[in-house]
Amino acid sequence: MTEEREVVETEELSLETLEADGDLAADYLEGLLDIADLDGDLDITVENGRAYVSVTGGGVSIDRIAAPDTVQALQDLTRLAVQAKTGRFSRLIIDVAGSRVAREEQLTGMVDAAIAQIAAGREEVRLEPMSSYERKLVHDQVAERGYHSESQGEGKGRRLVIRAA
Repeated sequence: MTEEREVVETEELSLETLEADGDLAADYLEGLLDIADLDGDLDITVENGRAYVSVTGGGVSIDRIAAPDTVQALQDLTRLAVQAKTGRFSRLIIDVAGSRVAREEQLTGMVDAAIAQIAAGREEVRLEPMSSYERKLVHDQVAERGYHSESQGEGKGRRLVIRAA
């Protein structure tokens, strides 16, 4: 990656730009939901320099697409759709039926178990492969607890290794 591209990807986007990304994402997701004949309400928020689009409501029909792998695939497709319209990478986050919150709770449990193993004498704990967003959440949790984590591996096999600081 060139230095110029790194600067573009890390520069702060304005609130208006992030809201516009959220609107583009919502339009794309609305189209997908219509094609799949699924009901759902779309909520757009901006937090921590990212646009978040949540799909809520819709009952059982929405639950069918709330599995973590499905939500990740929807996020990847939506990011590509936004990028096609804007010409730049989007860091937007998609949530379906609260699946992100449920996954964050699951990740917290994994961190708790890993730290307990390290406290019991284990040198390191390797977690399951996860997305870059999930790795960021885990890195933050591990650091807050005074431990060290690093990502290892490539592509879909990229995972975190947690050690004592």
